Amino acid sequence: MAVFQNRKFRSAADSNTFGARYRSMMAKHPFLLFGLPFMSVIVGASFVLTPATAIRYERHDRKVRQLTREEELGVGKAGRKVDIREEYYRLAAKDIDNWEQKRVKRLKGESDGIL
Repeated sequence: MAVFQNRKFRSAADSNTFGARYRSMMAKHPFLLFGLPFMSVIVGASFVLTPATAIRYERHDRKVRQLTREEELGVGKAGRKVDIREEYYRLAAKDIDNWEQKRVKRLKGESDGIL
């Protein structure tokens, strides 16, 4: 039974091409011929894409900008002028600590959720 070779047959005409020479040199110097060009492309692309990313973030920031308190209260058609201190004291005056928990009566036949 014949045994097949592991290597592909390459003719003498194919051995003198640029690809064949590059392949043989790549086996000797992999970082210099593949790693360094690959990393330089990545670094170069980051320099090229940085301004594009900055423009994208600036557009997003313009859409989602932070409003001041006065602008928050004036948003919409029925915006009203409000004094922040007055609102704070009005809300603080409510008695939050003095509340009582009450159980709501159920209708006849309604389960109370306890199994």
